[in-house]
Amino acid sequence: MTENTKPQRKPARPFFSSGPCAKPPGWDASKLKTESLGRSHRAKVGKSRLQLAIDLTREVLKVPDTHRIGIVPGSDTGAVEMALWSMLGARPVTMLAWESFGEGWVTDVVKQLKLDATVVKAPYGELPDLSAIDKAHDVVFTWNGTTSGVRVPNGDWIADDREGLTFADATSAVFAYDLPWDKLDVVTFSWQKVLGGEGAHGVLILGPRAVERLESYSPAWPLPKIFRMTKGGKLIEGIFKGETINTPSMLAVEDVIFALEWAKGLGGLEGLMARSNANARALNLIVEGRSWLGHLAVDPATRSTTSVCLTVEGADADFIKKFAGLLDAEGAAYDIAGYRDAPAGLRIWCGATVDTADIEALGPWLDWAWAQMKAA
Repeated sequence: MTENTKPQRKPARPFFSSGPCAKPPGWDASKLKTESLGRSHRAKVGKSRLQLAIDLTREVLKVPDTHRIGIVPGSDTGAVEMALWSMLGARPVTMLAWESFGEGWVTDVVKQLKLDATVVKAPYGELPDLSAIDKAHDVVFTWNGTTSGVRVPNGDWIADDREGLTFADATSAVFAYDLPWDKLDVVTFSWQKVLGGEGAHGVLILGPRAVERLESYSPAWPLPKIFRMTKGGKLIEGIFKGETINTPSMLAVEDVIFALEWAKGLGGLEGLMARSNANARALNLIVEGRSWLGHLAVDPATRSTTSVCLTVEGADADFIKKFAGLLDAEGAAYDIAGYRDAPAGLRIWCGATVDTADIEALGPWLDWAWAQMKAA
């Protein structure tokens, strides 16, 4: 086969978007349970399904009993905003940013909450100096930079005797890495990333120090109703027992229950991590075999195994748009152009809901698209 010849085999599931991500293998809408649909989410059946989603999340992620898990509105963004607006301002804060979502949290804290934050940044592809964090500060960071393909390597840089809280936006990290829960006071994510679930719902996980902050501190600014997690100075415990702040989509809840049960069937977190790691290894072999491809993440130790961001030799935004469009039109790969604010390149999701065989089948199609673009 020459580079100009279309490969014979396509990925069986060419869903490589970094959010919403591929559904779990074997997913079908007909497999979702429907007893809760058309019912109040406050009815017994609704609350029991919401509680099951929370319980399965705890089981698969190995979240300790010390931490509360709540389903909240607004996807990961909603969960992050709830935490920032409710808890920041009690002490100095350090904001870490090395990609667009971290930059967004900096903007919210500095320009909206108007806090005099210490902002520590790094360019796309790199991490900032994590050793410079003041343990007296609250610290806000993304565990896995979805738009840069760079992640923190571990939680060793977080002090055990920290005075501030750690706020981790972990939306493309949970279910792919073994998070150190004793180091994390606030964790957020959405179902639409590593679980391949539906959008619009976020998950907020609070450790005991975060709960203490909520019950002892009132911010200087007003809080919208959907951000309020306390009443009379006490945590509203119902939020973390399936009594959501606003009306959830029970269809989305049933969808994530399917994904969580699938994950449990794989062996839980270890099974999910193994699949994601295998996908990342397969994609890395593709990159290493092509001189025109590279990793945006400079250091392999901090390279994402989920949202893998690639550089393409000589490519600009228009080149990438056409390159990705060729593969989309062939049904060989969907949604692989890099994020709009990131350097021009490709972004290929390698989370557990993707099959390694589909990553492997993608390689020849990347060659084909490259040949088409160079011949144009």
